[in-house]
Amino acid sequence: MAGRPTMKDVAAEAGVSAMTVSRVVGGKGDVAPRTAARVEAAVRKLGYQRDELARQLRRADQPSRTIGLLVDNVADPFMAAVASAAEDVARRRGSMVLIGSSRADPRREREVVAAFTARRVDGLILTPAAGSHRFLRPAQARGTKIVCVDRTAPGLEADTVVVDNSAAVEKAVGHLIAHGHRRIGYLGGRRDIWTNGERHRGYLAALEAAGIDADPALARHGLRSATSAAAAATALLTSPYPPTALLADHENLALGALAVLPPGIAFIAFDDVPLAARLTPPVTVIAQDPAALATTAAHLLFARIQGDTSPPRTVVLPTELIRRGSGEVRGPFAGRGG
Repeated sequence: MAGRPTMKDVAAEAGVSAMTVSRVVGGKGDVAPRTAARVEAAVRKLGYQRDELARQLRRADQPSRTIGLLVDNVADPFMAAVASAAEDVARRRGSMVLIGSSRADPRREREVVAAFTARRVDGLILTPAAGSHRFLRPAQARGTKIVCVDRTAPGLEADTVVVDNSAAVEKAVGHLIAHGHRRIGYLGGRRDIWTNGERHRGYLAALEAAGIDADPALARHGLRSATSAAAAATALLTSPYPPTALLADHENLALGALAVLPPGIAFIAFDDVPLAARLTPPVTVIAQDPAALATTAAHLLFARIQGDTSPPRTVVLPTELIRRGSGEVRGPFAGRGG
């Protein structure tokens, strides 16, 4: 026998009909035990495996027991934690997870979503790229359930699980101001990505609340790597009027800044960074819980798959400013009463 064994091959080996093989493989309980045993022996001997995709195409009304998970970059530690937690929930629910990365590219995002929906996934957990997500409405209309995690999806009505990025950064910048800093540098990613835009909004709000004019020269946007963040931090710190404090709005950017940060500069990172507590001084961070984000999103998705038709909701999870030392370095206005 050449090629992959078929159900007909198993039927011939066991001396039964293909329908009987189908009932045994499908877990039906109305086949005589001795017959079922012959079929199972033939399955093992031939190494037969069901074609799950073909089976689902034949039975389009049945759930695939598969979900799609599309994150920004599965290699990113934060996104990897999101993927791991979502997979754990899916496994407990008896579902498999297909995982892809958009790399913040809307075209790639559409391609991966199309690949997932072609495989008839029951639902999608999505970390949206930039731009409108109206393109997902037809999939929703066909019954694919969608939950967004970490970012919102403009143009789409769907359950969403996020943290309050703006309020978290506003609190962190206010913390730096309270420690005597007025010139606070900002290292940010692409502002068309929802999380980055919200974080910069919190930075500006904190300065405004303290009566400090925002200096555009102190902010660097569109940074995508530790290398670019290191270069941006160096440029800021060697400028004629350098900042006395820096805030990095992403873990990778924080790693780049820390590589070039001189002593005496206050620093806060959004997201915890590897070995942050062991550096000198230990790094003050805005911590969020990727596992909690993903677990909440997965539970919402499976509730939708199981028939929840309530209006879409947004769940906002807390962050924590963990004070370790770098964010408490005193600035030139410390002790002057503001």
